[in-house]
Amino acid sequence: MQNAIALVGIMFIAVMGPAIVIAVIGFATIKALGRNPSAAPKIFMGVVMMLIFAEATSIIALLIIYQLFHP
Repeated sequence: MQNAIALVGIMFIAVMGPAIVIAVIGFATIKALGRNPSAAPKIFMGVVMMLIFAEATSIIALLIIYQLFHP
C-alpha cells in the first residue's frame, strides 16, 4: 500500500512540473502577444517547440517511473 502511495506521489510530481512550465509558457505568450501582436508568427513557433519539449519531459518521466515500479 505504501508503495502505491509513493508511486502516486512521484507521478504527481512528474506531471506537475511540466504542467507548471506549460502554464508559464502560456502566460508569457499572452503577455508577449499583448505587447506586440504583429510578432505572432515568430512567437508561435517558439511556443510550439517549448510545449513539445515540456510534454516530452512529462511522458519520459512517466515511462521511467513505470519501468522502475512495474513488478
